[in-house]
Parts: sequence; C-alpha cells; structure tokens
Amino acid sequence: MTATTAAADSRMTVRQVEFAYPAAMQGHWNPGKPEFSHIVNAGSLAMPYLEPFLIKTMRAARPLIRDPALQADLDNYIRQEATHYKQHRVFNDELKARGYRAIDAIEAKLAREYAELESTRSLAFNVAYAEGFESTALAIGQMLIEDREYLFGDSESGVASLVLWHFVEEIEHKNVTYDVFEHLHSNYFRRVYGLLYALTHIFLLTRGNYQALLKEDGLWHNWRSRITLLLLIGRIFRKITPRLLRILVPGYNPRQVADPPWALLWTKLFARDRSALRLDTRRLNASEPIPLAAPHLAGTP
Repeated sequence: MTATTAAADSRMTVRQVEFAYPAAMQGHWNPGKPEFSHIVNAGSLAMPYLEPFLIKTMRAARPLIRDPALQADLDNYIRQEATHYKQHRVFNDELKARGYRAIDAIEAKLAREYAELESTRSLAFNVAYAEGFESTALAIGQMLIEDREYLFGDSESGVASLVLWHFVEEIEHKNVTYDVFEHLHSNYFRRVYGLLYALTHIFLLTRGNYQALLKEDGLWHNWRSRITLLLLIGRIFRKITPRLLRILVPGYNPRQVADPPWALLWTKLFARDRSALRLDTRRLNASEPIPLAAPHLAGTP
C-alpha cells in the first residue's frame, strides 16, 4: 500500500454513537412505507450475526498481513463494524419489544448460517465473502443516500439516522476488505465468486426475514401491499444494479467510486457536534444533512 493510499484511508473514524427510539414507535417506523420498514428491519436483524462473522474473518486474516498501514486500517474497520452490530442489536431488541414473535426464529437461523460459514469454509472463502459483502454494502449505501428522501422521508429519525450512519461508515471503510483480499489472494475469479455468493446469500436471508415480518403483520397476503413491495424492490434494483455490475469489471477497485458529498458533509458535521447524528427526516431532500433540533450546524435559518 502506498503512502498516498494510507493517507486517504486515515479518514476512517470510530465514532461513539447512541440512537433513541420513542416508546410509541411501531415496527413500521416509516408509516408511509411499511414494506420498506420491514426490508430494513430484516437487514438489521442480520447485523449481529453477519458483522461478527466479518470481524472474526478479518481477525483470522490479520496475522497473514505484512503491511503495517493495512493492519491499522483493518483494526479501525473491526472497531467500526463492532459499533455497527452493537447498535443494530439495540434496535433489534426494540423490535422484539414491539411483540414480533417471528424474530426468535429469524435470529436462530441467522446464527446457524454464519456459524456454519465460519466452521466449514476456508479462510480464503470467508475473506472473499467479506469482500463481496462490503462491495455490496458500498452499492447499497450509495443507493440509500441518493434515494434518501423517498425511502426515509418523514420516518422515525432514530431509525433513519441509524441506517444512514451505518452506510456512511460502510462507504468510509469501502476499501479495507478489498485491500485484505488483494493482499492475500488477488484473484479476479475468486473475488467475483465471493461477491456472487455473498450477494445471493444475504439477499435470500433478507427476503426470508422481511417475508416473516410482513406475514406477522398480515401484509404478505395483502395484494396492495404485495404490489407496493414489488414496485419498491424494482426501484431499489434499478438503482443498485449498475453499481453492482461495476464490481464485476476486471481491475475494479472501490477507490474508483466517488464518495457521496452528502455523506462527507455528515461526517464533518458530526465531528463538530455529536447532536448532528440525528437527522431531520422532514428535510432529507437538502443537499447537506440537516440535524434534528440543531439547524445552526447546517447553516439553516
């Protein structure tokens, strides 16, 4: 890794964060989009299992790395991911408190899936899986930020802020697992296989999770809700597919992907005042993040 690359990666920051969820919040934390609420809920339920798997994989790979700059990046990556899954666990407990009976079975399945990957797959496979997930997360993060007003507008600020903060940090550490993979393996076909496997595995798990939650709410067999869900998924895939296809190009490097200006502005705001962590979801259409109850940070009237 060059000195230039290491300097660019030093912007990775481990932030201490907390998100509050009002007692009145329902599982449909975006009342206008219950289907999207459950897609996000389904993804959140996976985080306390997926992200510890990524951490264990990267820790197992670390002794094989001889580049001190990459080791430092990897250590910060692990700290960020640990913060992510701990915050998602808090939110998931809030979902449980709303009475969703399906969550226990969902979590048991997720625990089995990632325990099996950890125990039966090689380190080389798991590193490729980790890079496949992180490449996917970069694409998802860019899509969520680009479409933030449509997806999160007028939703519960705590949940919207949790999800967008998480993916801003996914964008921030976008190159780390790629660098680890290239350092240890540097094989195009293995990288693409890891991407396709991780993408399929994660999307199928997420689908099963949101299907269970929608069934419990009586929405899965509601034809209006099903049409809304299909249209929403179509919108998401129209926006994410070009970003996923670029990962398949030989010579792809996540550093080629420009960071969204909105994400960079949010990290600067948060560095100045931690209250900027909570977003005003009524004003997500702005070109810069506007914190809830802290308009002075963004220079708004």
